[in-house]
Amino acid sequence: MNKLEGLIAAPHTPFDKNGDVNLPVIDQIAELLIKQGVKGVYVCGTTGEGVNCSVAERKAIAERWVKAANGRLSITVHTGALSIADTIDLTRHAETLDIFATSVIAPCFFKPGSVDDLVAYCATVAAAAPSKAFYYYHSGMSGVMFDMEQFLEKGDKAIPNLAGIKFNHIDLYEYQRCIRVCDGKFDIPFGVDEMLPAGLAVGAIGGVGSTYNYAAPLYLDIIDAAKRGDQVTVSKLMDKVIALIRVLVQYGGVAAGKAAMELHGIEVGDPRQPIRALTAEQKAEVVEKMRVAGFMEHMNRCE
Repeated sequence: MNKLEGLIAAPHTPFDKNGDVNLPVIDQIAELLIKQGVKGVYVCGTTGEGVNCSVAERKAIAERWVKAANGRLSITVHTGALSIADTIDLTRHAETLDIFATSVIAPCFFKPGSVDDLVAYCATVAAAAPSKAFYYYHSGMSGVMFDMEQFLEKGDKAIPNLAGIKFNHIDLYEYQRCIRVCDGKFDIPFGVDEMLPAGLAVGAIGGVGSTYNYAAPLYLDIIDAAKRGDQVTVSKLMDKVIALIRVLVQYGGVAAGKAAMELHGIEVGDPRQPIRALTAEQKAEVVEKMRVAGFMEHMNRCE
C-alpha cells in the first residue's frame, strides 16, 4: 500500500459571501498546491470544516477535488461525522471516487469508550470503502485519546484496509511506537506543522497540515535542510514557522488561515459558525503579519 510522503495540505473549504460552498475556488486552490510542490490533500478535515458542512456539500466538495486535481494529487477524504449513518453514507460515496484513502476522526459527542470500541467503529466505517486505504484521524479535538499503538495492533486484525493514522498530537513517544507496529507496516503522517522537524527526526516521511496551503515551499526547504543534517538552517527557517503560527494562535487557526490565502490571491471566504469570522481590519492584520513572517520569499522554489 502506498504511503503519504512529502507534504499533504489540509485545504480550506471555500465559502462565498452568502456562506455557501464556492466550488470553483477549489480549482484555484488545487493549482496553487500543485505549484507549491504539495503531494496531496486531506479534504474536509478540521481545516476544511467538514463537520460544519452538510452531507450533500461534502460529497460535492470531494467530487470537485477529484476533478480539480485530475490525478495530480493524492486525495484523502475525511468522512467522519457525529452520526455513523452520515459517516457511512459519505464513505460509500468516497468509494466511488478516484481517491487514495478515506479517514475519520472519532465522534466527539457520543464517544467510543475503549480502544476496542474505537476499532469496531473504524472497522464498520472502513468496510464501506474497501478499495480505499483507511486512516484514523488522531486528534485531541475529538476528546478521544486512547493509545494509538494499541489501536494499530488491534486494528491490524480487524480492519483489512487500515493504512495508518493521521497523527495530530505532540506525543512523540507514542508516535515512535506507532511507526514500529508490525515492523513498520503502517503509515503515520505527522500532523503538527510547527513540530515538523521533530516529526522528521523520529521517522516521519510525510506531514499533513493547514499551513502547507500557503507556505509549503518554506516547509519543503526545512525538509531539505533536515535531510542534509543542516540543523542551523532548520532552526533559522523555523523562526518563520513560529512567526506564522503566532498569527494563527492570535486570530484563530481556521479564520486566520483562510485570510492568509489572500497572499496568493485566493478568496476562500469566512469560516462557518460557531467559528468567529474576522473583521476586514483583522484580515488585513493577518495578511500583513504573515508577510512579515517571511515565508513568501520561499515561493521562488516554485518558479
